[in-house]
Amino acid sequence: MSKEAEIRFIIKLDDDNIPKEIFWEASDADFEGKKPCDSIMISIWDKEEKNTLSIDLWTKNMEVGEMNAHFLLTIVKMAETYERATNNKEIAGMIKRFADDFASKVEELTKK
Repeated sequence: MSKEAEIRFIIKLDDDNIPKEIFWEASDADFEGKKPCDSIMISIWDKEEKNTLSIDLWTKNMEVGEMNAHFLLTIVKMAETYERATNNKEIAGMIKRFADDFASKVEELTKK
């Protein structure tokens, strides 16, 4: 049986068109209503164009430390997704090692 699901983002902008609030909701979520978030990074593969469309938004009150964590966790998630999709443990390991290097460098820069 075919099923359809929907994910929706609501972006509230300030007078300069900078996101001040971001909310999301999903028809299959385990919660009801809109949930707030401070950043979204969406990557969409266009099969016809053989290219990726990216939508990257974050609120103006998102802190640098939060952005660092968001990037780190996204990189780790990319490694896991890549491994599940391709079964290529070697390349997934390379991505995970990059995540470790990223985390170390961010920590080093934070201490300065």
